[in-house]
Amino acid sequence: MTIASNLAQIRERISKAAQRAGRDPGEIALMAVSKNHPGSAILEAIAAGQTLFGENRVQEFADKHELLASCRNARFHLIGHLQSNKAARAAELFDSVDSVDSLRLAERLNDAAARLNKRLDVLIEINVGGEEAKSGFDPDSDELLALLNAQSRLSNLMIRGCMTVPPFTEDPEGARHCFRQLRELRDSLRARSGLALPELSMGMSHDFEVAIEEGSTCVRVGTAIFGARSYPAPYEESAR
Repeated sequence: MTIASNLAQIRERISKAAQRAGRDPGEIALMAVSKNHPGSAILEAIAAGQTLFGENRVQEFADKHELLASCRNARFHLIGHLQSNKAARAAELFDSVDSVDSLRLAERLNDAAARLNKRLDVLIEINVGGEEAKSGFDPDSDELLALLNAQSRLSNLMIRGCMTVPPFTEDPEGARHCFRQLRELRDSLRARSGLALPELSMGMSHDFEVAIEEGSTCVRVGTAIFGARSYPAPYEESAR
């Protein structure tokens, strides 16, 4: 199977899942997660019409960036954990950081974006499963609302919504309650903060159809598009 045919199959599955849920398939973005895949694979996906990509590590994407710099229509989001000391480089390389997990990191990104004279989209990562090995805000964290209330002074950031990586289960239905919890939390945060928060990034290769049924606006699919990954030592990390 080629990357182009894999993309076509995933788009068809997204469309069918949206129709089952009574939703417009056009409301749901497909993010091709290209971590640990070469820039040539990204170029192949772009040639097949894919424009949205997710990367996990700043340095890995920096190594690919020169090859991809001419792809003006492609957008690249950072979806992996970001250390605050790499915020400046992330703000330079990415169109969005979808894994903001602290007010301090948001402030660092805002300052970096201001120096670059750019507006950077961000999503707030929520650890809905309460897993110690994963980053993200606790759903009940006071700092979470504090971050949303800081939007007015974080003038170079646009907080677009929330992202989550639920605990893995073999049965996709096992993630449904986490997706529903994120949607309900987003709705509560929207009411409390007055922010629109239109985006819900949730759902991956094995469970994105369930996520769509629970309101996802962006599904992150890697293996089903690019195939199995190898994990070279510099970039080894947990799956997203």
